[in-house]
Amino acid sequence: MQEFIPMAKDFAQNHTLMVLAWVMVFFTVIYTFIKDFTSKVKVVTNAEAVSLMNNQDAVVVDLRSIDEFAHGHIINSLNILPAEIKKNNVGKINQHKDTPVILVCATGMSASTSADLLVKQGFNQVYTLKEGISGWRAANLPLIKK
Repeated sequence: MQEFIPMAKDFAQNHTLMVLAWVMVFFTVIYTFIKDFTSKVKVVTNAEAVSLMNNQDAVVVDLRSIDEFAHGHIINSLNILPAEIKKNNVGKINQHKDTPVILVCATGMSASTSADLLVKQGFNQVYTLKEGISGWRAANLPLIKK
């Protein structure tokens, strides 16, 4: 053990940039885990989303553009743009504050921002669909086209 500390100091001095990068990655991972653990928004898989829709009458909110929504969306989903959620213009789903609301975007990456806003606006059960509509398509689950 006594040999390790001087070697570690030498390594850190010779590879400062790499050590700093690893420290930043470590703290970023810890921060992400803590944020996910304490978040009121939960990420659900396709199967969990179907279960929420069938058993708890979950409302599906599609965050994609009107054109993307028209090219294929989950049955009975509502199309609300993220800008409308940001403006607190959620009249279509306002009566569903105590029922599950599943937010769907194209890839599952951008829905979390809108989900956090809905939680702040008083929605109690907010979920995001893992991998978004692309994951839904990849699983060969049905889409409605207008």
